[in-house]
Amino acid sequence: MFDSVIQTALITGGVLGTAATGVIARHAWRSVRAQGLDRWAATALKQQSWSAPVSVPDEPLDVFIAICDHYEPEWGNANPDDAMARVNQWRQEYPRLFGSCADVDGRPPQHTFFYPQDQYRPQYLDGLRDLVTAGFGDVDVHLHHDNDTPDGLREKLETFRRDLYYQHGLLRVDPTSGQIVYGFIHGNWALNNSRRDGRWCGVDHEIPILLETGCYADFTFPSAPSDTQPRIINRIYHAQDCPGCRASHERGVMAEVGKTPPPDSLLMIQGPLAFDFGRRKWGVVPKVENGDLLDSHPPQIRRLPLWLQAGVTVVGQPNWRFVKLHTHGCKPSNLKMWLSDTVQQFHADLARTHREHPQFRYHYVTAWEMAQLVRQAEQGTDSAGLDRVALRPSVALV
Repeated sequence: MFDSVIQTALITGGVLGTAATGVIARHAWRSVRAQGLDRWAATALKQQSWSAPVSVPDEPLDVFIAICDHYEPEWGNANPDDAMARVNQWRQEYPRLFGSCADVDGRPPQHTFFYPQDQYRPQYLDGLRDLVTAGFGDVDVHLHHDNDTPDGLREKLETFRRDLYYQHGLLRVDPTSGQIVYGFIHGNWALNNSRRDGRWCGVDHEIPILLETGCYADFTFPSAPSDTQPRIINRIYHAQDCPGCRASHERGVMAEVGKTPPPDSLLMIQGPLAFDFGRRKWGVVPKVENGDLLDSHPPQIRRLPLWLQAGVTVVGQPNWRFVKLHTHGCKPSNLKMWLSDTVQQFHADLARTHREHPQFRYHYVTAWEMAQLVRQAEQGTDSAGLDRVALRPSVALV
């Protein structure tokens, strides 16, 4: 795609003259880099050319759907009263709208609220706990920071996870280590100081600190269209810290059946990233499918084939597909979309697809449960032995 952008610029330049050609080409390349297309577009096109179209499966296909919400009640600098009203809308409307929806296990849609440490207010978390207790989702950790230090990052994460656990009865304790554990999404997508301009992080080596403070998996990516988008796309893998490097998550070992993860590695669970040739800008350039659920691009059954074709799996277990989607659920336009019949229709369409094709089995899961299912797949569980216990938190909330 980015090659075609440059070619268009060069063709145009042939008409405008040599000087104009250079200006247009430089502008096109800056645009490509700003959106990170130079990192991932070629890989995406190659993967899509290799992937067979998704069709009705001949054997069971278990699809695990996790909604990971960058949940920011004060989005847009909202005052506390307006932010609390947003939380209350979620708390009151979500059970009413989706309590009657169910996946193949009879479970309602699950929503994982990745709550930002920098917007901590006890009343917001207490409102979300009502949804968790009622069985509609979970809470994990989101963090925005800038020009930070390793000690500053460590203190933020340690304090916040203790507050979530001890003050609000959220998160969980690992039964083996006794450590409070959490899933993570980096604010502004800048995990491991990966923005090219160095903003919105400051800590090159976040992986060791995340592991030390109890992070069970990262759910930040995809981040396209951002220059933080890794070259690795549509994968579940384990990333280790690279001394002296920024963006250590740019490399890793794929999650694979029967393969033990490397020591001191962080599980990275990515969502789908592909070109949607059914949606085109100016009727020519394909738009990007990045799993973002927006008011302008809501969850719809037409997007499901692209999510599945992205092929986010554990190597050796192709009949388990992991569909990690993301949203900003407190942005007013998105909030209106989420608490509407638009999303109800999406869930109804999933149920209809299962009725028409029983081999298609969809499961609503939280981020925590998705990570447990990855571990289960790595240990060799096949579709016939899918452990339904893995679809529930294994440790009771306090």
